[in-house]
Amino acid sequence: MSPSAAGARTWLTEANCDLDVFRSLVEQSTDPAHHPSAERVEQNVPLYDSDRLRSLATSPEGRRSVRDELVRALLDGPGIVVLKRAFTDAAVVNAASEVFQALIEEERATGAARGDHFAEPGANDRVWNALDKMAVRAPEVFADYYANDILELTAEAWLGPAYQVTSQINVVNPGGAAQNVHRDYHLGFLSQERAAAYPAHVHRLSPVLTLQGAVAHCDMPVESGPTLYLPHSQKYEPGYLAWRLPRFVEYFDAHHVQLPLDKGDAVFFNPALFHAAGRNRSAGIRRMANLLQISSAFGRAMETVDREAMANALFPVLLRRMSEGASEDWLHRVIAATAEGCPFPTNLDLDPPGRALTGPAPTSQADTVRQAVAEGWDSERLRQELRAAAKRRRSGKGHNTHGTA
Repeated sequence: MSPSAAGARTWLTEANCDLDVFRSLVEQSTDPAHHPSAERVEQNVPLYDSDRLRSLATSPEGRRSVRDELVRALLDGPGIVVLKRAFTDAAVVNAASEVFQALIEEERATGAARGDHFAEPGANDRVWNALDKMAVRAPEVFADYYANDILELTAEAWLGPAYQVTSQINVVNPGGAAQNVHRDYHLGFLSQERAAAYPAHVHRLSPVLTLQGAVAHCDMPVESGPTLYLPHSQKYEPGYLAWRLPRFVEYFDAHHVQLPLDKGDAVFFNPALFHAAGRNRSAGIRRMANLLQISSAFGRAMETVDREAMANALFPVLLRRMSEGASEDWLHRVIAATAEGCPFPTNLDLDPPGRALTGPAPTSQADTVRQAVAEGWDSERLRQELRAAAKRRRSGKGHNTHGTA
């Protein structure tokens, strides 16, 4: 992230939050020439046709070019891209929506109010940890959904390989209030005092460890309250200290943009972008979105996910789809959304470097699943291998070669 006009600093305080500097960044226009693959730029946001990106990314050179353009847009450009028709098969989205709605109804029946980071709990419907809930409940639906190539393309562009997907379902019901403007995880979830305790270079680093996204599970006209954004605001260095300040909140309220979405569209944005879910002013639209928070292999995800259970649930689906002719790329995308792609942290006494055939690091969970699919293991063998690997990764004395129960 580019430092603000005041230059690089070691520490940031609220005194560094200059609204005029902020305005000089967010009031610039997005140049369509910087986004040559986009269909158009609307309200300072580039809109891409996903089928065109698929066509451009068929060669290694074309894929690199598309990823370069997406990175520039998220880092030095407006900080947000809309990918129209990311999901072209409505049946895939509808099947996922049915699973999500069943989860909502089950959790609502318990009487538990699901909180929201930046809005009042209870008015809307939210499902936390939707990724593993969906995988275990409906692995076939999960596989078809997370085999999406546009999700992989964007995640690899921003984060590189071995990214980790988490997902939360958010349904904003008619009359549902807007969120407060905010930046997102990591530093966006800290108090002013705690955020200020991190040096400025961490403020610049945090956004590149996470990719925020959302998939529209219904048509979202503006009156249904799709997310409010302030393009280019991710470039403001002290923004993690500025977003709560009244003058910045007032500026956001007066200058944000809001784009309608169609079912199957995806939005991805830099987590440092100033944004907030909008108010649902419609009479009858239950605005459902799958909120994706995709983390770098080198960062900490926000949610804990039982990827061992997910991998075991998905494995029979992967074997069957491979026998039916699923491509290596399809399998790779589903495994990437399911299993842990990074072998660390681990217990290097029990899980030493050099165990893997893929390099000096230990074998990752995703490596094991890929091997199991390629070699046609039975489900029990995979279950045992994943359990043994989990035990090796636990902290304990190095001579305990069996780990702990």
